[in-house]
Amino acid sequence: MGHQTASRAVATTDLVVGGMTCAACVRRVEKKLGALEGVRATVNLATGTARVEHPADLGTDALLATVEKAGYTARLPEPPASGEEQEDEETEPGAPQRLLVTALLTVPVLVLSMVPSLQFRNWQWLCFVLAAPVAFWSAWPFHERAWRGLRHGTATMDTLVSLGVVASFGWSSYALFLGGAGDPGMRMPFTLLPTVSDAMAHVYLEAAVGVPLFVLLGRHLEARARRGTSAALRALAELGVKEVTVRDGAVERTVPAARLAVGQVFLVRPGERVATDGEVVEGTSAVDLSLVTGETRPVEVAAGSAVTGGSVNAGGLLLVRATAVGADTQLARITALVTEAQAGKARAQRLADTVAGVFVPVVLTLAVTVLGFWLGAGAEPQPAFTACVAVLVVACPCALGLATPTALMAATGRGAQLGILVKGPQALEALRQIDTVVLDKTGTLTSGHLTVTALTARSEGPGAQEVLRLAATVETGSEHPLGRALVLHAERSLAEGAVRPGALSGFTATPGNGVRGHVDGRLVEVGAPEGELPEELGAALATALEAAHTPVLVRVDGRPEAVLALGDVVRPGSYHAVDRLRRLGVHPVLATGDREEPARAVATALGIDETYSRCTPERKAELVRALRAEGKRVAVVGDGVNDAAALAGADLGIAMGTGTDVAIGAADVTLVRDDIEALADAVRLARRTLATIRGNLLWAFGYNVVTIPLAMVGLLNPMLAAAAMSLSSVLVVLSSLRLRRWQPAAAAAVARRRRRSPKAAF
Repeated sequence: MGHQTASRAVATTDLVVGGMTCAACVRRVEKKLGALEGVRATVNLATGTARVEHPADLGTDALLATVEKAGYTARLPEPPASGEEQEDEETEPGAPQRLLVTALLTVPVLVLSMVPSLQFRNWQWLCFVLAAPVAFWSAWPFHERAWRGLRHGTATMDTLVSLGVVASFGWSSYALFLGGAGDPGMRMPFTLLPTVSDAMAHVYLEAAVGVPLFVLLGRHLEARARRGTSAALRALAELGVKEVTVRDGAVERTVPAARLAVGQVFLVRPGERVATDGEVVEGTSAVDLSLVTGETRPVEVAAGSAVTGGSVNAGGLLLVRATAVGADTQLARITALVTEAQAGKARAQRLADTVAGVFVPVVLTLAVTVLGFWLGAGAEPQPAFTACVAVLVVACPCALGLATPTALMAATGRGAQLGILVKGPQALEALRQIDTVVLDKTGTLTSGHLTVTALTARSEGPGAQEVLRLAATVETGSEHPLGRALVLHAERSLAEGAVRPGALSGFTATPGNGVRGHVDGRLVEVGAPEGELPEELGAALATALEAAHTPVLVRVDGRPEAVLALGDVVRPGSYHAVDRLRRLGVHPVLATGDREEPARAVATALGIDETYSRCTPERKAELVRALRAEGKRVAVVGDGVNDAAALAGADLGIAMGTGTDVAIGAADVTLVRDDIEALADAVRLARRTLATIRGNLLWAFGYNVVTIPLAMVGLLNPMLAAAAMSLSSVLVVLSSLRLRRWQPAAAAAVARRRRRSPKAAF
């Protein structure tokens, strides 16, 4: 599962770490691994994994042994069996059954302890019998991990829980056997606050059973919620195809998809998923890419079209030649990027982990101090002991450890569903802070290929469609990019079979001037405009030149009949995207290697004031450095090799997913969706994610700031402390889960309109 970078002699290995229950565990594992020479480790509590950078000559056995010496289990990850749910790493075998048995034993104890009117003769001894299995068997995982940590000189959340349970049950045992609470007629009123005894020690069996019950329930709910944050990764895994039908000549056979090789031709029937990235060799269809790239509209494909593995064939039968398999496919790269992003940490989380590293020892010190202070102030042992137990139980570093990774998992997963891939938390932080974005023109704001943008035919001539048919038929003999764009436009616009290469005769091409030939007995010439033109064609020519498009004149039998304008058209989503960026406080800058005229035309159309044309890769990189020197937080969006230097030099590099591998490799964010509007969505998602993380950390810190002092002064019952402690972690995870339902602006607006007007949905 590791990979090695030879130039640095450094390897990266992923480990699955078991037994971690709080941020203190995370800190300990990172510290132990970091003590090895040349090793850096990032541990994620939410995923139960550690990403370790280490010298290539340091084997994984040494890493595994180090984690195990720290008191945790470790192994190399194994690919999950297809279609099977991965078991949560921190959930012990039989955890649901343990929770169920604990609940059945605990409920009678809680009811009898909290409702005095139900307390019958010797009720306390029944509670003692029911509580004993809970205090020992149900809480055994906490005791075991606490003892393991003690042997390794560390204290974690399990230490606090174990001490709280042992102390509560131990005190109750003393009260029953030696303190007078075992009297057959004993009645015990329930109060939320510690009380002074009346010559009889109270029992705290409700705390002894309530603590394990609420902590087990909290971790069960937390584990379920955390599995929800990784739903996107499981959804990506499910897009894989198990078997594929391969065609060898006239023979078809079914083989495992993992054995598919580059160059092999395979079938994709209607409704099936495309097994891997490839090129259509036969057939036409519409392909649904929504689950792979977030593109909502089906894409029409035909012979020569590229298709993406994991997409769904929504139309006819396709024959596809595999162009990439395994880790080289787009789906595999998306999965790798999402996994990589979820392994990182935001700056705020690194601070939280540092605090959590000393949190448990501080809480233990506070608990002992509280006990000593109460006793020293003349209080009876019972309230002093209760306050001490409440401090132990209420403290919760779990929420600190979960605040960032759960939000990051939910956000990166949601981003992947929307066609936005973020490499890590640092990229999210940079995305939230950008105030300037440098946009490439070709392939980013525009389609990146020539197309016919306008056709103006003489009103008294044969008509626009006929002139287009004649011109396209002549251009079938040409290899010029303008000619290919014209033919492609005609094939899409006219009836099938209208453009017939066989109808062309006497074809000749004059470099720099155009082409000519005979179609259906008529001389057709397609080339640069020259000579006197009719008024309507002259106006069309002027419009094309003003828009920096290439004008083409079509003559039929020597007479000017039409002017076509060809150019690289602005993507439909670019207008809205630039406007949304401005509304978000991001200043757009256009930088392109194209000529000044087309650059200015695109900038004017989009309302971009700052434009730089004829930019070499070096000049683009210099522009980025200059903007950063002015104190601006700069993002660069591009899709070509010429953008790679600028992408790497910016505060944030953003690559279009349709671009080159070089551009994507240099970028921090990849927009898989072929839609520049995804950039504004990415900025909004980043801001929402960082706001969620800040809210989670504020809650996690604030919870402890409020509840620990309450417990210290005796205003918190140990059982309620256990419930509050468990609830804090669950609330943090649920807060992060809201990101899974985050909607881009357009989708959110539609949802709001539907909520306001139910009839609008019909």
